[in-house]
Amino acid sequence: MQVDNQELEALVERIIENKINSLIAQAIEDYVRRNEERAKEFSLLERIVRVEEELKALREVQISILREMNARFEAAEKRFEAMEKANQQRFEATEKRLEAMERANQQRFELLEKRLSFIQWFMGIGFTFLAFLITLFNLLHK
Repeated sequence: MQVDNQELEALVERIIENKINSLIAQAIEDYVRRNEERAKEFSLLERIVRVEEELKALREVQISILREMNARFEAAEKRFEAMEKANQQRFEATEKRLEAMERANQQRFELLEKRLSFIQWFMGIGFTFLAFLITLFNLLHK
């Protein structure tokens, strides 16, 4: 019976060894699977963190671009206001020059009108005087 006990022990050892090997393999497989899932989760977390950092950087870039655009718009608005003031001053100066020219032309026109009136009266008096002289000359020679 001893042989049978030895065979039985060998058989039990093989069964235990096979069971232990299968349990160890299964434990290692579970461990590897869990670690792979954790690695995937960790990878996903890293990606999420990177995406969030990129989004934050993009927001900062957008904010800086908006600030720059706002500064440029304000500068352009100031230049436009300055140009508008300069144009308004030019228009006012032009209007003043036109008013001065209009007054000067009005004065010239009034002076010309006085001269023409004087010439008209002078010619009227001259023709009257000549008509009187001609009539007097005709009366005296008859």
